[in-house]
Amino acid sequence: MKRLFVFVFSASILLLSCKSQKKEIVVTVSKKPKNILFIAVDDLRPELNFYGANHINSPNLDQLAKESLVFERAYCNIPVCGASRASLLTGMRPTRQRFINHSTRADVDVPQAISLPKLLKQNGYRTISNGKIYHNKKDDVAAWDEIWNANGLWDFALPENQEIRKNTKRGLPFEAANVHDSVYRDGKLALKVIKDLQNLKKTNQAFFLTMGLAKPHLPFTAPKKYWDLYKKTNIKLPESYVQPKTTPQKAFHNYGELRQYENIPKKGHLSEALAKELIHGYYACVSYIDAQIGLVLDELKRLELEDDTIVILWGDHGWNLGDHKLWSKHVTFETALRTPLMIKVPEKTKGQKTETITEYIDVYPSLVELVGLEIPSSVDGKSFVPIINGEISKKDWAVSKFKDAVTLIKGDLFYTEWTNDDGIAYERMLFDHKTDPLELDNLAEKLAYQEKVKELAIELRAKWGKDFLVSTTSNLND
Repeated sequence: MKRLFVFVFSASILLLSCKSQKKEIVVTVSKKPKNILFIAVDDLRPELNFYGANHINSPNLDQLAKESLVFERAYCNIPVCGASRASLLTGMRPTRQRFINHSTRADVDVPQAISLPKLLKQNGYRTISNGKIYHNKKDDVAAWDEIWNANGLWDFALPENQEIRKNTKRGLPFEAANVHDSVYRDGKLALKVIKDLQNLKKTNQAFFLTMGLAKPHLPFTAPKKYWDLYKKTNIKLPESYVQPKTTPQKAFHNYGELRQYENIPKKGHLSEALAKELIHGYYACVSYIDAQIGLVLDELKRLELEDDTIVILWGDHGWNLGDHKLWSKHVTFETALRTPLMIKVPEKTKGQKTETITEYIDVYPSLVELVGLEIPSSVDGKSFVPIINGEISKKDWAVSKFKDAVTLIKGDLFYTEWTNDDGIAYERMLFDHKTDPLELDNLAEKLAYQEKVKELAIELRAKWGKDFLVSTTSNLND
């Protein structure tokens, strides 16, 4: 399987001319595979202009979308950062025992797996992890030639807020400081990635260069100029700011992640003013990271590396901004599962969009195919390269999970079961996005849908993966 790329000029001496009885030396140049710029964004929703929204200022993401294939229906396989990243980078599905929560480590859950960066490193790529790629900084360390993270309390710029952070669990939930972009860690990250590009330009080695942005994850802290892009009076609560009685109570949570921040009430729904302030802060953070991404893409172009580099951008999961009166992720509503995903492939993509349902485990095999390597047998995902090549995919489903909840996304239907260790359902939820895109009317217990529920229950079990109910210990011994 191993295919080594040699990134230097190589010569092969061929005897071509019998007539002249002379040896003709033909110098052939080995073809260097494409570089990969891998941009991961924490907690990014697909609430962006190229997804139909028109209120977030993100000119650099908009431009990248015009040069990429944009996935309209991309879904993470688990809506929590550590597990989602481990799943994507190994191409393996979460199970009841594998890839569980934010502290998940790929090298612990699946030590036998060859991760995407490890495969690329084994095949001659220089691999650099910048910022938040895996959740745990020590995860899969052998896969990287270099791991870099900004040090310090870079979530806060103002000394008084830094002091609050030191003396509390998480500090304040937002900050608008009149400072330069590079004061916060994503600004420092952009400068590091730019420096890497400049250094890599001097070599003839293919690279897998990552840019793991921390925002728009809480706390919503960004330079004031990005907050000023939005008027408070224009900030609105989502249409789905309600928790219908037909929806199982298990589908909702107490948004414990947000409640760890100061000045957030420990229970009950947020005030409308606080909710809108959080939405405002989220938008500001998206504009802030958009600017950092723009700096890196501009440098890629300036260095004339654009034509040799695949650029992929993804958010590790969705995020609730008051949808169903929820905040953060950790649920199986579409707002937590649907994600932004786009890939720019030189000479192949130019702003196309696809409605094909795509899972995050599909990213690994797609990148591997694009650079001409073999896909390891441990990978569960399916390559979406045929879509890039203009073919029509027949796949119309994805499976996501969080704790006991497992969701089959099939066409317009979102079907969720809460199951026990034996795979037996004890709660159900079904939404039809054709008539109910905001997921406000649970159909699972309605008499007219019982046959459809039985059908989807069978299909869910057929598609959630052969190891879904297998314990971690058994899995490693197979």
